[in-house]
Amino acid sequence: MSMKSKSIIQTDAAPPAVGPYSQATAYGELLFTAGQIPLDPVTGELIQGDIKAQTLRVLSNLKAVLEAGGSGLTNVLKTTVFLTDLAHFSQMNTVYADFFNESLPARSTIQVSALPKGALVEIEAIAYKNPS
Repeated sequence: MSMKSKSIIQTDAAPPAVGPYSQATAYGELLFTAGQIPLDPVTGELIQGDIKAQTLRVLSNLKAVLEAGGSGLTNVLKTTVFLTDLAHFSQMNTVYADFFNESLPARSTIQVSALPKGALVEIEAIAYKNPS
């Protein structure tokens, strides 16, 4: 019987955590990402731009975290999208479809009153790791 343990995922290709949490954790073959907001991975600052620009940065950050954890976008099982305004749904969805276009994960989209640093969008994911 093999013992599973939690491992912490960290990459400089995505912004560092802005609080007491990890970019992602892995347990067995599953990978759980923290919510990604549109922070520039180099400066750690919120990028300027509309919902499309922010969604592009969020999904680029999410992709980097997934790859650092031995996974990728095609391995995502479930995403949760947090929007500060559901009126942004269509524009967010256009960018989202460019990243998830073949192996579509389950998804929930929720409107929230605010996100860290004034972000318009945050996305988290659950994925499985690539076979070794």
